[in-house]
Amino acid sequence: MRLGLNTAPFGDLSIEDVADWSATNGYEMLEICCWPSDQGAARRYAGVCHIDVVDLSEGQAQEIVDDLRSRGIDISGLGYYPNPLHPDPAHREDVASHLKAVIRAASLMGVPVVNTFIGADAAKSRDENWADAKLVWPEIIAHAADHGVRIGIENCPMLFSHDEWPSGNNLAHYPAIWRTMFEEFGETIGLNFDPSHLVWQMIDMPAVIREFGERFYHVHAKDLLVDKQGLYDNGVLSAGMGWQVPRLPGLGDVDWQAFFSGLYRVGYDGVVCVEHEDRDFEETEELVKRGFLIARDAIAPWIH
Repeated sequence: MRLGLNTAPFGDLSIEDVADWSATNGYEMLEICCWPSDQGAARRYAGVCHIDVVDLSEGQAQEIVDDLRSRGIDISGLGYYPNPLHPDPAHREDVASHLKAVIRAASLMGVPVVNTFIGADAAKSRDENWADAKLVWPEIIAHAADHGVRIGIENCPMLFSHDEWPSGNNLAHYPAIWRTMFEEFGETIGLNFDPSHLVWQMIDMPAVIREFGERFYHVHAKDLLVDKQGLYDNGVLSAGMGWQVPRLPGLGDVDWQAFFSGLYRVGYDGVVCVEHEDRDFEETEELVKRGFLIARDAIAPWIH
């Protein structure tokens, strides 16, 4: 396995500066955020553009890869996490267009996976969202297959407020839909697996790794703390609102020994990429870097 990080918390730094700091501090790979360069942030950790993929040439792509490699860094994946099933058709079209551009850029750079969300219309049922997914996604998946790139769907429900009830903004966050998704869409699509999202959903992590580990195309390392007082105050039917707290690895409730044991048992040998969304370590660049060092030290003993 190799240790990586997602570049989103370093939105004010160039990719070269991120690479230099990462390599100096024990990280080998980057998941590089590739949102549209003119979009801005619609939510926390969105809108970061470390590579402008629009009209990226083959020569420019190779220059990026060579420069990062000279700094001791490889690219584990490109990340773009919008909502491809957004209720506004024009927004959906913009998302699909840019996602295809990210896929093309990954192909030019020899990057094996693009990480994203399936998406959802929060006002629709799961069945209605799946019907939409079957209309929107085949063209994107065919584009990825044509370019030799796989798609890693992160398993975050994207459900943070009552306005996003009942479906959140990402349908593919539970085992039953993964089975359906893989059967329908084939080998091009897999998971960018994040164990933190299983904690508050009370989904058995070792069981997930056993069943779906062969479809882990990328892995995130993020922790989650269940705020017991918040759970007591709001109840489980609040779907995590008021009691799911994103933390750095080692500072939450994920059993990291069980996590790595499971990955080794299913033969996963790819990146373990730290996704830093811990509010206690995000106010300054110094705090962000401190957070990545805490995460590194928490999981590095298992990465060989």
